[in-house]
Amino acid sequence: MAEPMEISSSSEALDLHSIRSRINELSEIHRIDKNKDEGEALSLNSEKLLKDCSLHFESKVKQIIEEYSDVGFLGIEDLDEYLAHLKEELNQVEAESAKISNEIEDLSRNHIEESNILEGNLEGLKYALDSIASQGMEGVEEDPCLDSSMNDEDQSNLMHSNEEQKFEIMELESQIEKNNIILKSLQDLDSMFKRLDTLEQIEDALTGLKVIGFDGNCIRLSLQTYIPKLEGLLCQKTIEDISEPSEMNHELLVEIVDGTMEIKNVEMFPNDVYLGDIIDAAKSFRQLSSNLTVQQTQSSLEWFVGKVQDRIILSTLRRFIVKSTNKSRHSFEYLERDETIVAHLVGGIDAFIKLSQGWPLSKSPLKLLSIKSSDHHSRGISLSLLCKAEEMANSLDMHIRQNLSAFVDAVEKLLLEQMRLDLQSDDASD
Repeated sequence: MAEPMEISSSSEALDLHSIRSRINELSEIHRIDKNKDEGEALSLNSEKLLKDCSLHFESKVKQIIEEYSDVGFLGIEDLDEYLAHLKEELNQVEAESAKISNEIEDLSRNHIEESNILEGNLEGLKYALDSIASQGMEGVEEDPCLDSSMNDEDQSNLMHSNEEQKFEIMELESQIEKNNIILKSLQDLDSMFKRLDTLEQIEDALTGLKVIGFDGNCIRLSLQTYIPKLEGLLCQKTIEDISEPSEMNHELLVEIVDGTMEIKNVEMFPNDVYLGDIIDAAKSFRQLSSNLTVQQTQSSLEWFVGKVQDRIILSTLRRFIVKSTNKSRHSFEYLERDETIVAHLVGGIDAFIKLSQGWPLSKSPLKLLSIKSSDHHSRGISLSLLCKAEEMANSLDMHIRQNLSAFVDAVEKLLLEQMRLDLQSDDASD
């Protein structure tokens, strides 16, 4: 009987040693994960995840560019439809981000609970192993005394005790498997956190909008607006020594009504773009607030930010064209509030040109509002001559009226022709 007992004790000691080693390994992994610094650099896996997400984002941007490479030639209705399509995609991304954020909050709570459970289970396993090991040692010490005098009942009790220990070992192994599953879920949660952070970075890059402050009823937003290139757009001629802006950065201080997302007032820094009409339109949402759902009320702020970006794009492009065209023999002045350009022609004549909606992004033509004499040399020009020149200018070909420089040159040419005809008529009458 002694030899089988020694083999059994040796086997059980080996099993206990293996289990203890696995428990210590789990404890070490859990300790490292628990004490891991939140500011630690991303692991190779997270870097690969970030790279994959960035490649996916780059592919998506290229796809959008290929699909809408002719955006500069879209009409105003097509442009609105294109912008609406982009905003719909953005809303879908934001909805998915919000859903993921809610899931992350749930997983975070589970992370804390399961981490505490795992730590308690590991401590319990260590205690159980210590207890089993101490019982085994006592049995080994008592075995020599039981050699020949052990009766059948004592042998039966010892075998029953060994069976119980084996059953406890099986339970411990099962618990270890459960803890492995919990550990795997914690690692998956960490990966999801990193993925969400990557998605937020991509979303920021796509929208150009960040919330940088929230105090009471005031929201401070950082707005980055990307300016499309003018090259090939309506055949506008660029000047080499004038750099075309690629993006504009602004801050918006939005004051909202208590308990809602309705806009009460807005300030922009720098205040280089006129927003008065857009702010007034946003305030009109208050009249419909009783009939709007929460989601619709929130969309009024989204609508406002979108309109502000549209205005920034148009204003920036118009100023750039005016600045570029000033290199010619005429001088130009952009009146943003009236959406009008004043062309100062040779001879003290000013031409007031109304900009069509969406110009220069749209194909809509420019319109000559009026021609006025600005000094005493040009005051002798008759009103009928000016009116006739205006009428003829607004009847010019579409491609001429789409280009600022070409349109002003044509207006000046018409004036000279009409003045020459008037002189010939006066000479004939004399």
